[in-house]
Amino acid sequence: MARMRRDRPRSLAEDLRRRSDDELGALLRARPDLVNPVPADLSALSSRATTTSSVTRALDHLDRFHLQVCEAVAAAGDPTSHAAIQQGIDADPDLVEAALVRLHSLGLLWGDPNDLHLVRGAHDTMGAWPGGLGPACAESRRGVRVYAENPAAVAETLTDAPQAVREIVERMVWESPEGTIARADRPVTIETARSPIEWLLARDLLVPRSNDTVVMPREVALALRSGQLVRDVHTQPPALVVKREHDAALVDRTAAGSAFEFLHLVEALLESWSAAPPAVLRSGGLGVRDLARCVMTLNRDIPTAALVLEVAYATGLIAKNTDTDAVWAPTPAYDAWLTRPDAERWTLLVLHWLNMTRAPSVVGQQPASGTRTNALSDDAESPVAPDVRRATLDVLRESAPGSSVDTDSVLAVAQWRRPRRVSAVRLDLCRSVLTEAAIVGLTALGGLSTTGRALIDVDEHDLNRADARGDGRISPGRAPVPPEVVASIERLLPKPVDHVLLQGDLTAVAPGALDAQVARELSSIADIDSTGGATVYRFSEGSIRRGIDAGFSATDIHHFLSTHSTTPVPQALEYLVDDVARRHGSLRVGVASAYIRCDDETLLSTLLSEPKLAGLRLTRLSASVLVSTSPPDFVIERLVDAGLAPAAESMDGAVVVRPRTAFRTPPRPRPPRLTTEPPTPTGALINAAVRALRAGEDASAARPDSTSDDVTAETVSTVPRASVGDTVDLIDAALISEEPIWIGYVDSAGIASERVVEPLRFEGGFLTAYDHRSGEVRTFALARVTGASAIATASPTSTKRKSR
Repeated sequence: MARMRRDRPRSLAEDLRRRSDDELGALLRARPDLVNPVPADLSALSSRATTTSSVTRALDHLDRFHLQVCEAVAAAGDPTSHAAIQQGIDADPDLVEAALVRLHSLGLLWGDPNDLHLVRGAHDTMGAWPGGLGPACAESRRGVRVYAENPAAVAETLTDAPQAVREIVERMVWESPEGTIARADRPVTIETARSPIEWLLARDLLVPRSNDTVVMPREVALALRSGQLVRDVHTQPPALVVKREHDAALVDRTAAGSAFEFLHLVEALLESWSAAPPAVLRSGGLGVRDLARCVMTLNRDIPTAALVLEVAYATGLIAKNTDTDAVWAPTPAYDAWLTRPDAERWTLLVLHWLNMTRAPSVVGQQPASGTRTNALSDDAESPVAPDVRRATLDVLRESAPGSSVDTDSVLAVAQWRRPRRVSAVRLDLCRSVLTEAAIVGLTALGGLSTTGRALIDVDEHDLNRADARGDGRISPGRAPVPPEVVASIERLLPKPVDHVLLQGDLTAVAPGALDAQVARELSSIADIDSTGGATVYRFSEGSIRRGIDAGFSATDIHHFLSTHSTTPVPQALEYLVDDVARRHGSLRVGVASAYIRCDDETLLSTLLSEPKLAGLRLTRLSASVLVSTSPPDFVIERLVDAGLAPAAESMDGAVVVRPRTAFRTPPRPRPPRLTTEPPTPTGALINAAVRALRAGEDASAARPDSTSDDVTAETVSTVPRASVGDTVDLIDAALISEEPIWIGYVDSAGIASERVVEPLRFEGGFLTAYDHRSGEVRTFALARVTGASAIATASPTSTKRKSR
């Protein structure tokens, strides 16, 4: 529909009405807060776009040059023009023009090139004196009027000025045009002037603003600045300092090695928590002692252990249970994660590292409050962390492949790109991002790997797919991952091996990533001694006894070792296995509360005199039987602590195999991302929002209703009632196919209606969809949806949407 246009818009709303659908879409894409929720019409969009919060958010995403151009527009006065701004900035006019066009597309400027306006919210953020320019005084001061008509007269006046006067002028011309002095409005002439301030007041280079304030007129300042509106314009970011050039393939291989190591650090830690989960603090985090145990388990420092913990937590692989004695333990998602290939498992971890709002670098620190920040606690949340990670990696992407970039130069570029968001917290996070990226395997030797570049190049919506579902029906361990990232790391990760190297010191060295089944069986009879490029397992009496308790016989262990070792089984290890197996079960513990029986009467006599077992209150019934009032499990535990190898037996005297159990929490969703940034809208949501805004501008009579051509004869029917599960499945299918569906909906007044909607987003029990009846993007509560069905024949509206 043709729309009438005036020569010049009179407001931002009129300016928005002149824009094309593509231009409106670009505005909504660049400022996602304007889409949540979608405004009713362009007037409402204009009102929201000029609010202080929205304008501040838009300015926060501008680089230093665009902010300087924005400040120049504010300093130039309202209205101004493109030509005036280009003349008032010492930079390439084409770059200034491009920046003005960009600011206009963001809705921070409105009007045409000869009648340009800055939105009020942006002007207010520039301070009382944008660009350091004071008020215009030519109309009220004759001397100032002379300077306005002849700018060269300012320099002529200052030719014979005293040095103290020149120092004041140099300070006020760029920094602040305002100064404080007692009796600023006193009468003064050239003849009576005694101080430097009076010298300037007498010549109208300064004018009194109040009885104690003087100000430099903007006409004077512009003359001294040679017409420049802002100082020290930086059109380009600082150059990245390259310390060294490496072969890109070497960087990729080194990064892949770190990725492989990080992947198995996560697995090693969660396996240890499967057997002995640590307790949850009352504050909700992980205790200092338990963090120290993690450091010992991983053989790494605290920052690395904290990173492993927080990434596993953000991925949904660990959580706390809801029992009275709450513990941190792996979730069922961990088991699903273990079944996936290494490349997919690592990609899922690094995906959540990039997007998580956790800050592992603050773990162990003591902020101003004086309270130590514990791992997995709420204090480790940082809403700005995802933005800092992405911004930092974006800077690294600007360097050539294989380049080792100086950290300080990365920080300088990051500050230029987001100058309004520079703070000590963000700079510390930026430094930690560079360290963490090397640990997780995105960078190596100071440069970004090919996999890291592939991850950044993936569309943000693909990166957020793992967090797109809020109903918990998809296990976090099975969340989708970008295939291009998987492919880039898959070719570099080492292939799993099925063998170890047995050594004479009762250790086994795994020369690479062990096959999952081999690793599990080996973990049953040996403990991880160290990790790294090669994992070292250590055999001990306790580890062998643990394997026998789990059902392994001495023959099984010998067979496993001989099958999966490329070196001969050391004699010392064979003796250890046979000795533990021979002694295992010589003591039998049953139900009395508990009894102990043994054919070795001397051994039983030793137990009766053992001080460590005094708490069991053992009583001898016969030469081969002792009884205790303690439960069997407790008796077994105390006997093991005393260095013995008891076995449990059933009522009929058979040995009871006590399989090793892995502790798991009930199914848990991933923790929420506590970010302050609105989600970037999808293309479908942008298109629907633009249509809704256009519909809002049209007359209400032109809006489609339930009898409009949105409904064809073939599709008019009563929407069937369906279960919540069937409705959700249909909505999910519509999201994938991008096709409209029928839904029945009951509003808050209890009125039921049928609607044709195009699903755009579905999370947290709420459906965001374009409603054909109202021509708006609306949010529907799933609890109020009575049913849904597919549209058998596409409606004219949906056909028109596809043809656009």
